[in-house]
Amino acid sequence: MLSIKISEKGGTSKKRDFQKNEITIGRVQGNDIILPRGNVSKKHARIVERDGKVVILDLKSTNGTLVNGKRISGPQVVRQKDEIQVGDFIIQLSGTEDSVDREKPTSKGKRKSTKRGVKKRLDVESEQEPELLDDFDEMDGEVSSTSIDSESVPASVEVPEPPKRKKRKLDPKLAKYSELQRDVHSRLIEYLDLRRLDLEQLGDDELWDQTERAIRNIIVQMETDGEIEDWVDIEVLVKDVINEALGLGPLEDFLADPSISEIMVNHSKQIYVERDGKLIMSDKIFSSDHAVLGVIERIVAPIGRRIDESSPMVDARLKDGSRVNAIIPPLALKGPCITIRKFKKEALSVAQLVRYGSLTPGMSEFMEMCIKARKNVLVSGGTGSGKTTTLNCLSSYIPESERIVTVEDAAELQVLQDHWVSLESRPPNIEGTGEINIRDLVRNCLRMRPDRIIVGECRGGEALDMLQAMNTGHDGSLTTIHANTPRDALSRLETMVLMAGMDLPVRAIREQVASAVDIIIQQTRFSDGTRKVTYISEVTGLEVDIITLQDIFYYKQEGFEADNTVKGRYVATGFIPKFYDDLQKRGIPVNMDIFREQ
Repeated sequence: MLSIKISEKGGTSKKRDFQKNEITIGRVQGNDIILPRGNVSKKHARIVERDGKVVILDLKSTNGTLVNGKRISGPQVVRQKDEIQVGDFIIQLSGTEDSVDREKPTSKGKRKSTKRGVKKRLDVESEQEPELLDDFDEMDGEVSSTSIDSESVPASVEVPEPPKRKKRKLDPKLAKYSELQRDVHSRLIEYLDLRRLDLEQLGDDELWDQTERAIRNIIVQMETDGEIEDWVDIEVLVKDVINEALGLGPLEDFLADPSISEIMVNHSKQIYVERDGKLIMSDKIFSSDHAVLGVIERIVAPIGRRIDESSPMVDARLKDGSRVNAIIPPLALKGPCITIRKFKKEALSVAQLVRYGSLTPGMSEFMEMCIKARKNVLVSGGTGSGKTTTLNCLSSYIPESERIVTVEDAAELQVLQDHWVSLESRPPNIEGTGEINIRDLVRNCLRMRPDRIIVGECRGGEALDMLQAMNTGHDGSLTTIHANTPRDALSRLETMVLMAGMDLPVRAIREQVASAVDIIIQQTRFSDGTRKVTYISEVTGLEVDIITLQDIFYYKQEGFEADNTVKGRYVATGFIPKFYDDLQKRGIPVNMDIFREQ
């Protein structure tokens, strides 16, 4: 019996047991292991167990067979830890230890015989490639699962049954459709080798047209052969295959849907979307993990980023500005994952936020005055709470005459002014060099004569450079930070300053924070999906090593409505910020009514 473990680049591994001593590997039907990829030959390789040895031989494939990274030229003995590479797949012996190491000669000096012989003897020592062996009956085993050997557990020990996890059962039609889509895609690669097309010469439109014609020809032939059932929508099938071959697969429909704000691919057979603040599991799936990996590579390649086993995480963006995070095995155990934060073509205005109930007109008027008075503002909140949207709204109040420099990991800010320079960090290249991080960009933008510096998000040591900029003449700077409350935001800021590697006393850091940050705007995403500004607080100074805060506005939650939406109201505390007194003394008109309790 042969026990084989198969894993695809960027995908999960799968174990197969074969009740036979010889198996074939190739791209087409008739092989024991079918690997439907363009870099796998129709009949690629053969694995044979004979006299306790397991041997791999290449069947004159186009791209060859590799063992531990070296291409084999003839039959080669393989052991359990050896890696056999066929195209994008890694194959290993699985199960028991090498039979060669366990075998002992019998009393008559003969080796143990295998369960089934072969019709022609494979001479492992021979330098000549043996003739192809005759085909055997196919008999694929079931995928094995790990179990506890009851004989190895003492009787006094009770072994609890593991909890049963509910698994999503794919609709039979959906499973058949996915298999059909994968089959058409495999034939497409053979019919029209997408990997060898000169994309620059063809151009996008011609490439899509040529691929669509090829897909339709393949489907017509499959219909003639009776391989497509009546319930299949041919136009949908054509669209799905071409999207998976050249586009972003099922993600294309989600990106085109304006009601969807976020897309989450947990693995190839599970996709969630956020629609109107609610998470919903989609009925669309990818045909395979390889298809998900292909989508990731099409996203990161145009912007000069990479993802592979040595660098299995990446942040990127789509052409429309949507933010993408991807992570692949071995870090993602269930298969490649993609998370896309969609980029709104039109940035939300403050008036729209007021209409949606995210803040009040009085709060928006106060935020506008903060920007015009060149106050340094920190927007705080959790993931997906709307920090970037609020930052965009704040930036819209900056006068047209001022020079704005933005610094981001993945560019997503939408600044309306013309005098704007956008900087984006760069990850290291394949040699591990050439990285330009946020901190480098913040230091550089100080030499660019900015009137306003906007950092998309402070995550580390760049917080120190940002504070120094705020304290050295670059008033009116803006940034965001991950924190749950205004007080937590200050604590996070202290921690990030320490991450800069400077051995500063805590009091010195707090003095820097207290003198640099003027206003903290806290964002919160509630259970019903709504996003609200829950606090606007002023940093009032430092008292006995403690940074003091004073709330100006806050959201008071008062329970839930019948439809489970959050119920509450905005409250003005009556506290008037210090800079409003300064504005009044300078004769600048201000509206004091907004600070009365609402």
